[in-house]
Amino acid sequence: MSRPIITIAELAKHAGQEVTIRGWVYNWRKKGKLRFIILRDGFGYLQCVVFRPEVDESVWETAVELTQESSVEITGVVAADERAPGGFELKVSGLEIIQIAPEFPIGKKDHGPDFLLNHRHLWLRSKRQHAIMRVRSELEFAIRDFFQRRDYTLIDSPILTPAACEGTSTLFETEYFGETAFLSQSGQLYLEPAAAALGKVYCFGPTFRAEKSKTRRHLTEFWMVEPEVAWLRFDGLLDLCEEFLSEIVARVLDRCTEDLERLERDVSKLRPTADGDFPRLDYAEAVAKLKALGSDIQFGDDLGGDDETLLTEQFDRPVLITRYPADLKAFYMQPDPSDPSRALAVDVLAPEGCGEIIGGSERSDSLEHLERQIAAHDLPRESFEWYLDIRRYGSFPHAGFGMGIERCVAWICGVPHLREAIPYPRLINRLNP
Repeated sequence: MSRPIITIAELAKHAGQEVTIRGWVYNWRKKGKLRFIILRDGFGYLQCVVFRPEVDESVWETAVELTQESSVEITGVVAADERAPGGFELKVSGLEIIQIAPEFPIGKKDHGPDFLLNHRHLWLRSKRQHAIMRVRSELEFAIRDFFQRRDYTLIDSPILTPAACEGTSTLFETEYFGETAFLSQSGQLYLEPAAAALGKVYCFGPTFRAEKSKTRRHLTEFWMVEPEVAWLRFDGLLDLCEEFLSEIVARVLDRCTEDLERLERDVSKLRPTADGDFPRLDYAEAVAKLKALGSDIQFGDDLGGDDETLLTEQFDRPVLITRYPADLKAFYMQPDPSDPSRALAVDVLAPEGCGEIIGGSERSDSLEHLERQIAAHDLPRESFEWYLDIRRYGSFPHAGFGMGIERCVAWICGVPHLREAIPYPRLINRLNP
């Protein structure tokens, strides 16, 4: 009977059996007649023990030759050991080198952010980055599952667009067969007509903002999920934001325990989010509260990063800020019927200084209002005629939101900068690797 080739995640099913595992040498150490090899295979980490009296001399010599990140194929017996990470170790009987790696550029010493970003393709192999990427993957799966189980239809919105969605000053421009095109800032405008066709829709893909910002909260390319729902009013939108965020955080807490432990994340700060019951503050209430806390914000000002941090320090879970001044928000938002100077808009602010992770609104369903807004924002009318058709042919109330994946990942993982929350970050001063 041939030995099974397994992953580290499958060890428990093969206790006491001889197996083969393929991977890379994460670390190693020696102690007399023992060599301890820490193997990683993308699914976990495993201590492999080479005991010289019990292996062929060629196996021992091969073990001595290993370097960090060498690729290997190791055979041995899976042994339960409660002291070992994961509860198992491998008693090595065979060892084959696939490639001996030269000295790995990323050592145990501290490296600066630029060095690590220059070597991002290798930095991803570290335990910390491995854990963050696994959390990100689980989060994205939870998001898709949330909408799939609620009968939303996935709509793949275009990346190349003819005009701005969120603001003309943050567009990446490109030549498009003799015309000018732009990288998408949001899929929302394309979701609205899809909602008229399918009722409940969402898109999930890359978006681009050409903001010349170097803050820890900004990337020039990021991933965003955006649901859009026909007949949904503002209060229903607030409920959707809360239900969505509560459920996906609960899912990650349940399925990424080991990864969050590896990141030394204090999950007690995330559990209140999984419980729901988010506080909701009208923009005017938020401004008054901030003033009482010492901020110099005035009514009509947008909330800055310091204001968001100060406000969220008062709560143990995300807070919804609603009904912003219309002048602060995008052209397509529905005015508040009780005060048309305010928009039926919401920002969801995460705790621990993470800031806005969700922005949404009820959309204007008035053709006349949108025509005035397009003119007021100096947007090219001809580029939005197709969008205005939604209000010409069966206009209907609808609402939606957008959530940047990286901000949510950074918050859940306790990562201070978004550059660690995406596999290959694109920043104002970084296009490689």
